Amino acid sequence: MFQRECCNLYIFSLLLQIISYILSYLHVTDRKEASLVCKSWYEASQDHRFQKNATFKFHVSTSSLDFIRALARRPRCGLVISHLDGSSLSRQVLLEVGLHLGPHLDSLALPGSSITESSLLGLLPHLTGLRKLDLHGLDSLFMSGAFLSRQEHRRQVEDALRNLEELDLSDLRYLSDLSFNRLTSCTPRLRGLALAGCHIAFEFDPYRGSPVGSGSSALVSLRNLLTLLQKQACTLHSLDLSRTSITPESLRSIAQVPGLRLEDLSLRGCKELTDYSIETLCKHQNGLRTLDLGACTELTSRTVLAVSTELKDLQSLTLSQDWKITDKGLTELMALPCLRTLDLSECLHVSGTDLVKGLSCPQPRAQLQSLSLRNCSYIRDPVMFSLTQLLGSNLRKLDLTSCVYLTDLSVHAIANYLPALLVLRLGWCKEISDWGLLGMVEPTKNCEPRDKEDDKGPSFTRTFGNMGFFQPPSMPFQEKPRLVTDEDLGAFRDREGASLLALRGLQELDLSACSKLTDTSITQVLRFPDLQRLSLSMLPEISDDSLVSVALHCRNLTSLALNLCPQISDQGMARALPLLHRLQHLFLACCDAVTNDTLSIIALHCDRLRTLDVSMCKDITVHQVDLLQSRLPFLEKVQCRFANGTDFTIVL
Repeated sequence: MFQRECCNLYIFSLLLQIISYILSYLHVTDRKEASLVCKSWYEASQDHRFQKNATFKFHVSTSSLDFIRALARRPRCGLVISHLDGSSLSRQVLLEVGLHLGPHLDSLALPGSSITESSLLGLLPHLTGLRKLDLHGLDSLFMSGAFLSRQEHRRQVEDALRNLEELDLSDLRYLSDLSFNRLTSCTPRLRGLALAGCHIAFEFDPYRGSPVGSGSSALVSLRNLLTLLQKQACTLHSLDLSRTSITPESLRSIAQVPGLRLEDLSLRGCKELTDYSIETLCKHQNGLRTLDLGACTELTSRTVLAVSTELKDLQSLTLSQDWKITDKGLTELMALPCLRTLDLSECLHVSGTDLVKGLSCPQPRAQLQSLSLRNCSYIRDPVMFSLTQLLGSNLRKLDLTSCVYLTDLSVHAIANYLPALLVLRLGWCKEISDWGLLGMVEPTKNCEPRDKEDDKGPSFTRTFGNMGFFQPPSMPFQEKPRLVTDEDLGAFRDREGASLLALRGLQELDLSACSKLTDTSITQVLRFPDLQRLSLSMLPEISDDSLVSVALHCRNLTSLALNLCPQISDQGMARALPLLHRLQHLFLACCDAVTNDTLSIIALHCDRLRTLDVSMCKDITVHQVDLLQSRLPFLEKVQCRFANGTDFTIVL
């Protein structure tokens, strides 16, 4: 009997290994569905190879108690619990987390919550293995200024948080000097600290050349921040001071803290910073790998030159919305061999010519994997043609949103030279047409001069009796391209061209407001089995045929945007939605042909839907939206502004 039981256990264990091996080939969402087939499949889906760095998100509810108890079987996990408050249910949820997960919890975040100090202090002593704590926006904890004021509480929290590596205190309006000191004294091994959006008193004495106290304990002062940096200089490598009022003098004092070696620094939205302060930063913190200077509007190309000269190990640089930056310095920037991510979005004076010069230089040079040129309206086809050849197979993400002068030539270059692209954004590039997506060249138009007798323009006489107004010349984007014929499509299928089909691994595509696109290219080109996010908003010429074709060939879609597509109707949704089992976000605002029938179809086939936008859909009713809400368990937000004459949003 004993031998038979051992044999059965061995067979069962072997069966689980076989099933786990098969499940490893499935997409995450498919693996979740497969785990519901039977108990053995569920146990196979819990294999450790599928559970690394798992973080679970949920709202406070009675059902979350059983869910927390079930998580106790996992070796490690993270939690994101939203909408906690002072209710007995919230206290019970925190009690269950401490009791069942305790030392096994890696990370904890409490977004959108309003909890009391006693509730948090009842939980933290149990979380002895916590690595990351996110308290951003939890003003209720710090409003009184008495957080961790008792010595016994600090002792308990210090024992629990001695191994904490990341602490997020962003967007805390009431974070005081005392509360900041008490909390950070319990975290001696911090590697990352976020204070984005906090009210920090960056006061500096110009005569002594040193920081001064804020004069009030109601705000975190520069002096206390510097004290913390000095104490933890050996361990702290990441700092986020975005959206604070940090001054140039304060940044220089932080950069010169003895022993501090930052690797990641975010200063996004710090509008007082100057080129000189960034030059000092780069000189003293030359080990930076990630630097975010977005929306620092006083910075110029001097900053780019300083970064290029000092930060030889830089991997990611964000300069978005730095409107004074020009092409100057970008040639030197491309000489950084470790640079992988560059964001120049909304740098209005950048044309890209110096990027081409820098990438054309001999090795070593930047091997960019992500490039954003969004809203850089000076970018033209010749620059894009050169960039694509130089970036080649390294580039994974390219954002060209609102580069309004790009044409089909740029699309041809992207398809030819960027085969490894995963994310492509071409929204608002209005010159792109079917010919570009198909990889074909539009035949030359007939440009014969008009006969004189056809000229019906205004005539002028000595009496000005026929006087009219001069008509402005027609603009290129007002001209409709020649339509693609069946003969053209036959040529497309027979040739091995540079159509967008060449980007076989594409996961995200944005073609919003490329108004020259029609069913012809969408049905022939959008055939990406790995595509997850697609935006076809504001394409007035596409119809249900495009929608059905996309659903047939892009079945991994999780997000689909069809806003302002007037030809999309209930019939198309009825044919497409049954094919899109993974859809989580659907945007149908201003689709006049969409009615309540579409909501019924969504309720039947889109059981994973989390976000729905049916704003300004005149035939959508409130009653049907309420019914949809009751039938879809994961639906979190329904946007219904001005749908059927009403104006409301449902957030679950």
